[in-house]
Amino acid sequence: MKAVKIEEPWKVSCVNVEKPVPKEGEALIRIVTAGICGSDIGAFRGTNGLVTYPRIIGHELAGVVESIPQPNKNGIQAGDRVVVDPYIYCGSCYPCSIGRTNCCTDLKVLGVHVNGGMAEYFTHPADLLVKIPDGMTWEEAAMAEPLTISLHGIHRGGFKKGEYCAIIGAGPIGLVAGMIAQAYGGHAILLDLVQERLDFAKSIGIEYVINSAQEDPAKRIAEITGGQMAQQVMECSGANAAIRSTLEYVSNAGRITLTGWPKKQTELPTDLITKKEVDIRGARTSSGEFEEALELIFSKKVDMNKILTRVVSIEEAADTIVDIEKNPGNYMKVVVRVADDPNPER
Repeated sequence: MKAVKIEEPWKVSCVNVEKPVPKEGEALIRIVTAGICGSDIGAFRGTNGLVTYPRIIGHELAGVVESIPQPNKNGIQAGDRVVVDPYIYCGSCYPCSIGRTNCCTDLKVLGVHVNGGMAEYFTHPADLLVKIPDGMTWEEAAMAEPLTISLHGIHRGGFKKGEYCAIIGAGPIGLVAGMIAQAYGGHAILLDLVQERLDFAKSIGIEYVINSAQEDPAKRIAEITGGQMAQQVMECSGANAAIRSTLEYVSNAGRITLTGWPKKQTELPTDLITKKEVDIRGARTSSGEFEEALELIFSKKVDMNKILTRVVSIEEAADTIVDIEKNPGNYMKVVVRVADDPNPER
């Protein structure tokens, strides 16, 4: 079968590999679509320290179940259209015991610690599949996983209707977080240094945008919120300066969620944390959020098609990854079409 593989940093290609055989407890899935993620670009560059090589990439996956053990957690049958929850957890450590499986002490992420599914066929634990609603496009389904990342950050901050959420970073995760905040009945304030990204955010309906290079973000947030500042700040860039700035943007008694992964530690003024009595919460991957993500997409409360830049074939995927690395400003979200729809009437 065909698969997209990074042999080593800067060397990606579409290769022929053996079709996988499911082990006990695993389903066999015919992959139809697979999203290209920023973490795949990091793996290509060699800047993601968690990735081991060689590695088949791909964790934003949708396909048709060819075979699956019975019974299974979500009642999935052969022939069902599914998305893949790409975070394989042990089920026995402390985080798993309290339902925070994304914090598993032995977490395995597809395309990072183990082979991913940007391939024609893929095997995966049967209990980590979620059925796709009839009528949802394959491209929309492949974008459910990045929506869960944004959703998890919003959830970790306990965001509520009527609140302001200041989001740093106008990439896919930040844009989608803004759409979620507004779908929840709140107000999104999106900050970035690149005006073109902010213009795009405005064009898809984000309520407030701030160019942090051209105006004082804290002053502007104060104007927008009537001096209260944002009840939730979600940091999606991983830049140290941006992480530090969250404490300026957050309201007293507010919450900060850290979704971006910095390359080095950030010094923070703990006196300001105490003065404002701020909650600072990590937000890693997602846990149990696929069902809501699919509902938000299907209902169009969050229209993921707005951030879809291109759909490419699996043969074009490697060259597309190279071009995304060279010209990131030309892309927001790319989905790889691995196979034709086996049931186009659904």
